[in-house]
Amino acid sequence: MQRRAAAIYAALFIVIGAASYSLIATAQAPHVEFENPEYELAQGDQFRVGGQTYTVSSISSSQQGGGHGTAATTVIQGELQYTNESARYTVTWGNNTTQEFDGQQWRVLVENASDPTEFTLREDINESAILAEDPDASSELVTQNGTQYVVLNESELVPAAEYFPEPETRSYAEGDTLQYEGNATSVDAVTTSGVTLAWNAPRTNSISVGNNANVTLSGETYLAHFPGDSTLQLTQNFESYRRQNAEIQRFTLHKNGLWGVSIISFLTVVFLVGFAYLPSRY
Repeated sequence: MQRRAAAIYAALFIVIGAASYSLIATAQAPHVEFENPEYELAQGDQFRVGGQTYTVSSISSSQQGGGHGTAATTVIQGELQYTNESARYTVTWGNNTTQEFDGQQWRVLVENASDPTEFTLREDINESAILAEDPDASSELVTQNGTQYVVLNESELVPAAEYFPEPETRSYAEGDTLQYEGNATSVDAVTTSGVTLAWNAPRTNSISVGNNANVTLSGETYLAHFPGDSTLQLTQNFESYRRQNAEIQRFTLHKNGLWGVSIISFLTVVFLVGFAYLPSRY
């Protein structure tokens, strides 16, 4: 009688567990989708937001996680690029440093003042190159009584200050304009430590885009969604996303509950059968 009752209850729990498992196996998991996004783009596509042109520079997918019996997750992400046609650039020349400018090497010399506003560029003479080009000159300078000399014809001493050409100098003040690397550049600031130059020129910027993440373009916020590994959708229908995300969470909660029912049902069957076949004490 004991085993017969156990068999009946075991069959009942098997049916319950199997029914729960069948629901898990046949249920279609909901996913986020948008029928009419503001933009649907592929790699290389261009679009405009607020007067600014953007380019989908890349869409890529990768596998993350996995191992130890767990499945890997596919992560899709993209990158947008846009060009700021009038970006601000700056460069700093330290005081008493050598800088390349206008095809030559120059020594930067800031005026000796507590609050300087001017600086001078003094041509940095390549003495070694000049000596190497002169067949009559020694390759090295000699110093006598604190004065440097160039040795000509192995015997004649010529003061270095007389032998080498007078270096060119150029003076600039704050607000002056000069040509630097092909750009009209202004002297933005002069301090005791150095000189800051500034100019405007195009600059390409990049924006990383994650799946189902917000991205701000020209002051407007969009939700980025990748329906596949080659398409990017941008939408401002945040309410639809919240609603669909809530449905996904409910589905996951119900699915986990069904898994619990299945597992408990089959464990109950095991225990019922096991208890039914325990030897009787009487």
